Amino acid sequence: MKQYRILIADDHPLARKAILSLLEGDASFIIVGEAADGKEAFKLCKDLHPDLVLMDINMPNCNGLEATRLVKRTFPNIRIVILSVSQDVGDLFTAVQFGAQGYLLKNMEPEDWITYLHSLLTEDTEVPREIAGRVFHCFRSECNINEPSPSILTLREREIISCVEAGKTNKQIAEHLIITENTVKNHIKNILEKLYCENRVQMAAYAIRHGLTYDSFQKKQNQLA
Repeated sequence: MKQYRILIADDHPLARKAILSLLEGDASFIIVGEAADGKEAFKLCKDLHPDLVLMDINMPNCNGLEATRLVKRTFPNIRIVILSVSQDVGDLFTAVQFGAQGYLLKNMEPEDWITYLHSLLTEDTEVPREIAGRVFHCFRSECNINEPSPSILTLREREIISCVEAGKTNKQIAEHLIITENTVKNHIKNILEKLYCENRVQMAAYAIRHGLTYDSFQKKQNQLA
């Protein structure tokens, strides 16, 4: 029987304990570590090399969405399942865009958790594909109606949002574009207002959805050079 190494990331000790108890009843799951925030989850991924991370979406220091993006950029083979009490389609789609393979609601039946995780880890993707299909359908409808078009962004704003998608800090963006940090901050403020985004995570998700990633932007610039 194949066994899978699991890392649990949740800022609530009782929640981690409950997840641990649930998974310990299945011999195919080995709990290799626990993290209390996104930064610790990223560090433990580097140290422990788990097969799967169960990532709570709301954590201090670095939330589950941002931690997912960091982990998948560095360790693309690690599977990530987001844990949440919310059925918010936006959170789910952002998680998928950042590389998460799944999304579990904490109030789901334990049997459903086990079935879902087994289908994911054994690459029997019938269940995840069904869920992903519904999410993408909902997102496309919402995106077409509510989301501003990338055409409202200037070329400089597109360049900056691509840098945000790549995880660059304001200082790194300023150095890359040879402008001041204050100029970067002003641009980001304008982008947030134009796109109705609340933070950099939502900006990065928008960039991915609309093909404004750092890699794609650099490729286009090289073609024009």
